[in-house]
Amino acid sequence: MLVLGFDTAASACSAALSDDGKIIARRFEAMARGQAEHLMGMIADVMEEAGKAYQDLDLLAVTTGPGSFTGLRIGLAAARGLALAGDLACMGVTTLEVVAAGVQASERDGATLLVAIESKRDDIFVQVFAAGLAPLSPPQAVLPDALAAVLAGVSITGGRVVIAGDAGPRAVAALDGAGLEVALSNAPEAPDAGTLAALAASRWSPETPIERPRPLYLRPPDAKVPKDGGRLRP
Repeated sequence: MLVLGFDTAASACSAALSDDGKIIARRFEAMARGQAEHLMGMIADVMEEAGKAYQDLDLLAVTTGPGSFTGLRIGLAAARGLALAGDLACMGVTTLEVVAAGVQASERDGATLLVAIESKRDDIFVQVFAAGLAPLSPPQAVLPDALAAVLAGVSITGGRVVIAGDAGPRAVAALDGAGLEVALSNAPEAPDAGTLAALAASRWSPETPIERPRPLYLRPPDAKVPKDGGRLRP
């Protein structure tokens, strides 16, 4: 099964092809902005490197957030366009799940995993996972000071917490003095399309319908409806 995965939701842009669970082509570049200009070129590069055509694809996979509003829309728009053009199934996976899956099993063993992604605000996007990657909490946006309370609401394996994601250093600092053994993971800080593609391949079955990917927003929009609905006042 050939899966094309791509991510533009956070602090990087990446694309990868997975063939029966094995990554055969991959591009990854850290970037705070500019994903719109780079994504389609990366996709073209991985397709060319693997010697594959779009009609060879079985599945598309895209990250759905949380992440930057603009980045999410870029990835989801590209996924929808490619899915419609090629009549392809398309699966959405959260950024938190992809970062979690990027942590090696040896790091997760006997620990609780906290994924923390920067929101570019005071708060951070977080989710807690068991060592086997089963979610222990919902995705949420919290201030770092609230992390201890988030972890107090789940069962911590052996008092040891491994933290992954680009907000990891902030999370570690916030948990100082919480009575937990905390360590930063060596996994990639941003979602990686290779991990995304492999994760989607493991979840998808051609016989099972999948819901159209939708953005996952963890906070209300900054934009507000103007007074009088934007109409000119008499």
